[in-house]
Amino acid sequence: SMQRRIRKAIFPVAGLGTRFLPATKAIPKEMLTIVDRPVIQMAVDEAREAGIEHFVFVTGRNKNAIEDHFDKQTELESVLRKRGKSDELELLESDLPSAGQTSFTRQQEPLGLGHAVWCARNMIGDEPFALLLPDMVMQSEPGCLKQMMDVYAETGGGNVIAVETVPWAEVSRYGVVEFSKTDGLALAINGMIEKPVRDKAPSNHIISGRYILQPEIFAKIESAKPGAGGEIQLTDAMIALMEEQPFWGCKFEGVTFDCGDKLGFLMANVAHGLLRDDIGPAFRLGLEKLLQRSLTVDPLPVGNVNERAGLPVTRKQPAAA
Repeated sequence: SMQRRIRKAIFPVAGLGTRFLPATKAIPKEMLTIVDRPVIQMAVDEAREAGIEHFVFVTGRNKNAIEDHFDKQTELESVLRKRGKSDELELLESDLPSAGQTSFTRQQEPLGLGHAVWCARNMIGDEPFALLLPDMVMQSEPGCLKQMMDVYAETGGGNVIAVETVPWAEVSRYGVVEFSKTDGLALAINGMIEKPVRDKAPSNHIISGRYILQPEIFAKIESAKPGAGGEIQLTDAMIALMEEQPFWGCKFEGVTFDCGDKLGFLMANVAHGLLRDDIGPAFRLGLEKLLQRSLTVDPLPVGNVNERAGLPVTRKQPAAA
């Protein structure tokens, strides 16, 4: 039957992260943190919650930190043990995939998302899989992939794509789906178009970075012609597969932050920080003060030496408290 359990997930992490230089000169962008969890850890947590048992990372050069992150850190653990830091030890233990649950393969050149998926074909084999783009950090209960698993179960299989709505003015930045409404959680997808001009967009429902795909996608990627910049587009392969298999849209309930972008990354940190029991309340107060201050204080003259040194600054009128 089409309805086979999804046990494996692919995480494409080969991107260079040029938008975050100099931070990403020596550290992969997927290791930048949302409060205290690396972006990649958040995607793995989401996959794990949805029942994924094997995590396949498609990496590039300079990504050893990701491999190390999902491994035991013996020196660190022994220091924590000596210092009696049992909470921290427990945290590291609970986050760690067990032996043999992670695989790493290199995408030797950046040929796009379709190519990254294709690089993992031998690790996935002939079974359906999930694909999570770690840059897209989703905040929801339950997680996005878990919501998609429910659609997968409800529809009896096929392929599932997380979709969400954006303002019509923004459709040209995304892959957009065409669909007919169906019962329950799922939209029946019957078309996809990459970055359409507004007048040509079939809807304002966009593909938001989470997929459940059948293994037949690999053959479609293989026969897809390279598109812009020599990249192999996943969308083209999905359009080809749509001729033969159903595609469902799961209308994702929650908030998405594009952490491949500075603004989205900062917003994700704020949103997740505010929800934390340990720091949320104090963080909210601190933010409110900062916002008040930036609204009420005159902008300082550029290059004020005192201000830079953290010394008092003389102003013409007193600053607001």
